[in-house]
Amino acid sequence: MIRLAVRCRPEQADLVLAELTVLAPNGVEEERGPGYVEYAIYGGEGELPELGDLDAAIAGGRVEVSATEIPDDWADRWRDFHKPILVADRLWLRPSWEPPRQGAIDIVVDPGQAFGTGAHPTTRLCLSYLCELEAGGELVDLGTGSGVLAIAAAKLGWGPVRGYDHEPAALEAASANAVANNVDLTLERANLRERLPVLAPTVVANMTSPILLAVAELIGTLGPATIVCSGLLPGEVDAVAAAFGITGLDEADRRQDGDWAALLLRRG
Repeated sequence: MIRLAVRCRPEQADLVLAELTVLAPNGVEEERGPGYVEYAIYGGEGELPELGDLDAAIAGGRVEVSATEIPDDWADRWRDFHKPILVADRLWLRPSWEPPRQGAIDIVVDPGQAFGTGAHPTTRLCLSYLCELEAGGELVDLGTGSGVLAIAAAKLGWGPVRGYDHEPAALEAASANAVANNVDLTLERANLRERLPVLAPTVVANMTSPILLAVAELIGTLGPATIVCSGLLPGEVDAVAAAFGITGLDEADRRQDGDWAALLLRRG
């Protein structure tokens, strides 16, 4: 088995993911770190796509491509690296082979699907805010990915919940995860750099800084009352807070988890 990985800067991530989704329609693995996003696909020798033209596809932006051979028993061993996590003593995020936790809201997301399992710090930061907010009413999840935040919101008491993403693979993963968790989500494709869907009083947006800045430009002054946004490096928080501040959404709180940060924004 071979792991083929593409590492890029966060601002390149959307373009790289779009290209990889075409080459690997069954989805990719995502990993984020300080100053980079890495996408990976797996396959046997001769099964993986050629990535030689990826630089040109993203307008000459530099990406790093690496191939690593992994053990044949990887499909069994990888379970050892995916453990449940408890968020705010309320949400229990687990793969399907781990048991539920008594007294916690159960959310099941298996690794291996596109766009993560909810264990990433940016997702945990958003989940912690959702646990603290008063649940109820409609909620919109921008850049829904695997649907973890939308599913958590539905289980916490928001409804109806709508999720939007530009990548078909993300919407497929979110739909499958919604079924696995027995929640109803409305999922639609949208290019959030170009247009916003009709928003809700509460919005959660776990996306990179360039997309959040684009959303701030599009949102206007009649947007949601509360936005939770993450996907930010600590050095990007001030600029994003200022961009939303122009729309009347003021910073109510900010917090950090390792190398990642999140904002809670409220109107007036």
